[in-house]
Amino acid sequence: MTKTCSDVTLEYVTCTSNPRVLHQRLLQSDCFQSESRAPLTVHINATSAARGFNATANGTESSQTSGTWLVWVHDDVYLPPGWEEHFKEKIKEAIQRWPKLGVVGVYGVASMESRAANVGHVLDRGNLLKESIPLPCLVDSLDELLLGVRLATGLRFDPEMEFDFYGTDLVLQAQTMGWDCAVVDAYCEHWSGTSSGESQPLKLAQRIKKSATIFEAKWASRMPITTSCFHIAKPGDVAAWIDKNAVNST
Repeated sequence: MTKTCSDVTLEYVTCTSNPRVLHQRLLQSDCFQSESRAPLTVHINATSAARGFNATANGTESSQTSGTWLVWVHDDVYLPPGWEEHFKEKIKEAIQRWPKLGVVGVYGVASMESRAANVGHVLDRGNLLKESIPLPCLVDSLDELLLGVRLATGLRFDPEMEFDFYGTDLVLQAQTMGWDCAVVDAYCEHWSGTSSGESQPLKLAQRIKKSATIFEAKWASRMPITTSCFHIAKPGDVAAWIDKNAVNST
């Protein structure tokens, strides 16, 4: 039987290929500014999100403590004042509803009757996304901008996904193991330099297609799958969509 943790401890991990962005965004967050700053591990030029997250998770001494959560956060995310304590309280509230909560995020996709719906509350590239679905909410996909993993679950990122689809892959892994995944209302800011439009640089498009091929083969039995970026009804859908809509020559 899974224990309901009376306390929540957070540790953080990020990967960056641009320390300037890290210092302008994530490290400006209050929780990393004070003398009692939150523990943050930074991996520079990692070859995958998994390379950073898994190494930190495996090296965390408190990984078997039910109340310890490792928060994966993008280097271009800003956490407003008071965010850390607020996030802890929201995790506790969610655990009261779902004792087997294994993964929690701030934006994702939930299956609502016969449709998939975006859920969450974030500022993304200057655009406020405040979806209508009440929070907290169980989800089937999580955006990777920020997500926390209950280390006692033993969950890890799949290195084959590199920097795409690993959030949804993590949710599907968790569900297979009997863990719940949810989005809570913990507003933060995401200042990605990647366009939110359809057109993407060729190199990025190729990377996404490579990860998509692996993801689609791995989870073909769970389709259709909807992420915050794609609806996947069958293997090959992501590559077909990118080839048609989302590649530029730069």
